[in-house]
Amino acid sequence: MATQLPAHSSISARNAPVILCILDGVGVGLGEEDDGPHTSIMPTFNRWLADYPNRTLRAHGIAVGLPTDDDMGNSEVGHNAMGAGRVFDQGAKLVDAAIASGAAFETDVWKALTAGKTLHLLGLVSDGNVHSHIDHLNALIDRAHADGVTSLCVHVLTDGRDVGPRTALTWVKPLEDKLAELSDGEHDYAIASGGGRMLMTMDRYEADWQMVKRGWDTHVHGVGQQFGSAVDAIEALYKADPEVDDQYLPGFVITRQGEPCGRIEDGDSVLFFNFRGDRSIEISRAFEEADLDTFDRGTVPDVTYAGMMEYDGDAHIPKTYLVQPPSIDKVVGEYLVAAGKRTFACSETQKFGHVTFFFNGNRSGKLDDELETYLEVPSDNVSFDERPWMKCAEIAEAAIAALSEGYDHIRLNFANGDMVGHTGNLDAVRVSLTALDQQLARLEKAAKKAGAILLVTADHGNCEEMYTRKKGKVVLDASGKPSPKTSHTLNAVPFIVIDPTGAVTVDPEGDRGIASIGATILALCGLEPPPEYLPALVVPS
Repeated sequence: MATQLPAHSSISARNAPVILCILDGVGVGLGEEDDGPHTSIMPTFNRWLADYPNRTLRAHGIAVGLPTDDDMGNSEVGHNAMGAGRVFDQGAKLVDAAIASGAAFETDVWKALTAGKTLHLLGLVSDGNVHSHIDHLNALIDRAHADGVTSLCVHVLTDGRDVGPRTALTWVKPLEDKLAELSDGEHDYAIASGGGRMLMTMDRYEADWQMVKRGWDTHVHGVGQQFGSAVDAIEALYKADPEVDDQYLPGFVITRQGEPCGRIEDGDSVLFFNFRGDRSIEISRAFEEADLDTFDRGTVPDVTYAGMMEYDGDAHIPKTYLVQPPSIDKVVGEYLVAAGKRTFACSETQKFGHVTFFFNGNRSGKLDDELETYLEVPSDNVSFDERPWMKCAEIAEAAIAALSEGYDHIRLNFANGDMVGHTGNLDAVRVSLTALDQQLARLEKAAKKAGAILLVTADHGNCEEMYTRKKGKVVLDASGKPSPKTSHTLNAVPFIVIDPTGAVTVDPEGDRGIASIGATILALCGLEPPPEYLPALVVPS
């Protein structure tokens, strides 16, 4: 437990709550026709921007620990940064370094993986760099070949979310060609199975274990539509359903002489090569937990399993992994607990782990059972453009109730902008943000009544760019309609301070990132942030 911090010397606490309201995926766009916040009916949010101190913050690239400023931010690293109060090197950057130096391949884990009958590489295949990167997969294949692995199968999860909606062949065709080139009389390398990331394997927060079952059946047991190659599979699935994008491609299996070429069997080894944790935990449990009963796995093969990284540091999932995760210490929650401050954290299932696990430096559970309350509102198990209001009303109601219960810090995540933004449906985004704005009005009213300070921000951008553009021009699909953009963005995010007393305002100086939110929370709770934290974003009026 961190040492209690001294009282803040310049911003006095009023013994009123400090609310952090994270509008997930709501970045600052250019006001174009596809800018969700700009084109939605959001009178409350627009009034905040006009009437209250605000500025923009960086939420991508180096500002959140990613390798370069060409890397999109994401909810995991964004919440890590806010909760840590400073920047730690994150998954992609750590894996880049471990592969470049060769450290990842000098471990007992890699030696065990390459000693199996067949090495199976399973993960998301794209250059999105949010959950994985194609360069990592290619490096693994090359090193396996150099280390004498004679049998290798790749199980492809198609993206369409962190990259364009129907871009899978951009990576799958060169991958299939590469594996064919490496195959000879001594080596047998091939793509064995595949399917869309939002249909199979990559569930998170136990929202839908049937996703994991579909992936398990496809990858492990070879159950799915059969094709002669992955390229043939994807082209056929596109043709069969012109509306389907890569996120939701049905599972497919590659066969030879009528039989799946890459079932996972006893004596094989499996590496899940995604580096991000939230969508890697459940499939890891399926391989590692002998008594898992969340779905019927059928015959469970006896394999050597590892992840690219440790996806849950407290639960130690998976048991073995190639690359050490960031060690995040001295998080905001530790200092609040040490000072006896009470915290209420709430979101719906899709983002609940972000305001708890990720915000707390990748720690499972509470930091203090007495001082903290965590509330998860179950997400609807539907495509979010079909119910775009999501659970914003329930989250707002929970926060309003918490305001009357003496909490010092309230932390909320509204998932609307991100989860509906990922569907690529601009009309649904507008419905979603208008519904959210109504709840922000309720939250503002309750916060003012309680004398609370309301901090409004986002963890990254998404719904402010809903059309794909190249060189500034909107890309049209085959029907002449704008091609939807489903990925995160490189845009800054808003930061707004709503203080009913007017005692504090936003510091406008410098090129700042969302990691400075950590010190801001502590300062407004009456604590002097630790010296290693980035400076707070507020100053006395």
